[in-house]
Amino acid sequence: MEGLFLKIWKPAIEIIVLWFVFYRILLFIKNTRAVQVLKGLILLAIIFLIIQKLELDILNWILTKLFALSIFAFLIIFQPELRHALAKIGQDHIFGFFMKEEHIIDEIVNSVIELSKKKIGALIAIEREAGLKNYIETGTVIDSKVTGELLETIFMPNSLLHDGGVIIQSDRIAAAGCLFPLTQNQRISRALGTRHRAAIGLTEETDAVVLVVSEETGAISISLEGGLSRDLDKDALERILKELYKPKLPGKLIKKIPLRESLDEMAIK
Repeated sequence: MEGLFLKIWKPAIEIIVLWFVFYRILLFIKNTRAVQVLKGLILLAIIFLIIQKLELDILNWILTKLFALSIFAFLIIFQPELRHALAKIGQDHIFGFFMKEEHIIDEIVNSVIELSKKKIGALIAIEREAGLKNYIETGTVIDSKVTGELLETIFMPNSLLHDGGVIIQSDRIAAAGCLFPLTQNQRISRALGTRHRAAIGLTEETDAVVLVVSEETGAISISLEGGLSRDLDKDALERILKELYKPKLPGKLIKKIPLRESLDEMAIK
C-alpha cells in the first residue's frame, strides 16, 4: 500500500503543477495577440506531423529549421508581454486577491455614495454563481475594469445608458444599459419605482446582488434573493459587500451566503 502511494503522489503533484502552469498561461494570453500566434503554431505543428508521415524530406528539413528560429522570434516579438507576465508572478497570490476585492468594493461604494449625493438614479447588479449572460446581451458590452469614475459617467442623466442597469462580472464591468425583469410580487410597496422592482425581479430569478440609488431621494438600497434593504449609509453598504466578498479562486468574486443570514443582519454588524 505504501509503495503504491509513493508511486502515485509524485505524478499527481506533477500533473497539478503542469495544469496550473498551463492554466495561468492560457489565462494570461486570453484576448491578446498571442492567441493568434498560438493558433498558428498549432497549425504548423499539425502540418509538420503530416509532412513527417508522408516522408517529404525537403519540407521536413525546412520546417525543422523554421521551428528553431521561431523560438527566438517568439521571445523578440512578445518581449513586452513576457516582461509583464514575470512582473505579475509575485502579485498573483492570496494577498493579491484580498487587495483586488477590497479595491473593487471601494470603487463600487464610493461611486454609489457620490451618485446618492447628487440624486442620480443607478442600478448595479453584481454576478455571483449564476451567470447573467442573458441580461448582458440586452445591454451594451463594455468589458472594462471597475472604476468609480466609469460607473458615475454611465449613470449621468445625459448618458444613453442611464436608464438601464450595469452588470459587474468578476472584476469587470461587463455591460451597461441592461434590462432586468420586473418583480411580479404583489406585496411590494407601490412607493417603489421601476429600478427597485427591477432589482428585486433580477434577484428573484438569479443569485445576483443588486444595488439601487433612488433618483427621487438619493436613498441607497440593496437587493438579494428577492429581499430589499433600504436607506443604507456608506458603513452599512461596505459591511454588506465585505460580507459577500470572500477570498477565493480567480473569476469568483462573490460567494453564496446562507439564506438565513439577512441583509439587515449584515448591515448592523
